[in-house]
Amino acid sequence: MPVFQWRKLPVSLTELCLDTTLRCGQSFRWRKSDDDIWSCALHGRILLLRQDSTHLHYHATFPQQVEAPPSPPSSAPDSIADGPNGNDDTEALVYHYLNLAPDLTGLYKQWSTADANFKKKAPKFAGVRILRQDAWEALVGFICSSNNNILRISQMMEKLCVHYGPLIGHFESRPYYDMPSPAILSHPDVEAHLRQLGFGYRAKYLYQTAVLMQEHESGWLDGLRNPESPMLGHKVFSAGEMLLGGREGYRSAHDQLLALQGVGLKVADCVCLMGLGWGEAVPVDTHVWQIAQRDYKFGKGKHRSLTKATYDDVGNHFRSLWGKEAGWAHSVLFTADLRAFSSRLNSKVEVVEMKKEEEEDVIESRVKSEKITATKMKREFREDETVAVALDEIPLPRKAKRRRRG
Repeated sequence: MPVFQWRKLPVSLTELCLDTTLRCGQSFRWRKSDDDIWSCALHGRILLLRQDSTHLHYHATFPQQVEAPPSPPSSAPDSIADGPNGNDDTEALVYHYLNLAPDLTGLYKQWSTADANFKKKAPKFAGVRILRQDAWEALVGFICSSNNNILRISQMMEKLCVHYGPLIGHFESRPYYDMPSPAILSHPDVEAHLRQLGFGYRAKYLYQTAVLMQEHESGWLDGLRNPESPMLGHKVFSAGEMLLGGREGYRSAHDQLLALQGVGLKVADCVCLMGLGWGEAVPVDTHVWQIAQRDYKFGKGKHRSLTKATYDDVGNHFRSLWGKEAGWAHSVLFTADLRAFSSRLNSKVEVVEMKKEEEEDVIESRVKSEKITATKMKREFREDETVAVALDEIPLPRKAKRRRRG
């Protein structure tokens, strides 16, 4: 393992499991090394994360400040451990990005009390957190998710960053690029180039969405954010009364996102949940629809097929069970339905008492497989691991055209 000056936060595995949270189809730019280090270019730095049973360890390197472009142009800037001008807000970023403030153990208990199916499956998927991602990154990632799988989405995000994003530095001799801005992706040549890179019809959606973003006022997308889940460094405000269909701000954000190219019902909900902090957003893709039919008696009568009305009813049902964090609870069940984690459903869960440095008792949920010992997973994802299937094509209701007389 590389020698770094790691910092740490006291976090148990029941409160955060990196190996689940960073692999369950929320964010598509994290890489895991053979040393169990997760890495990503994030907010102008390369952020490294690793975890043990009691602590989350983190390290950040920033690009070396240079006055002139390096020569040759393809060479990367050196990385430095401290932030620009000695300011390093990485701890605040880690705490914010991983959404560490909510008591996850308490939320799991609340959701389990309300729902027997959640109670049955949740112990094997402890520590799943909804990330507080940048809204633009979430929007781009989930436009790429249409008819796609985790591996291919990750490859597309990598290509976007490599070809259009700023180079941040290197880790283990590999370059790391941050997300490109809407301004960069709104260049007229972008669509054709993305098609050459294998984006298919998504190239048009990404380009047109970037253009629309440029036409909106600055800060429009972040203005749709849940005020109870603001951007890093911003104050928290009330988001209003929770209704069956979600709070007014969530409904407004969802409707406005639908005006963007390549954004249907599911993508809009993904962005609301994982990019804008609206916890009641429940994205209904093929996995969630299967869960709704198998475990919650959908798929019969008026809910035989996934229409717009059924989509809304599935979301309303989960919101009635789990409240304003229904999207978070549903993501735990979504994760349990992924092939990449299927072995856990046939495993035993052992609850072990532990002691933290602060002499507080914590509970660690350790999954011990009947057949598999403590070995690393050889592959993080399978190529056939579908994340998003063509459910964004659910037709939205349109006004009927009047027939001409005569």
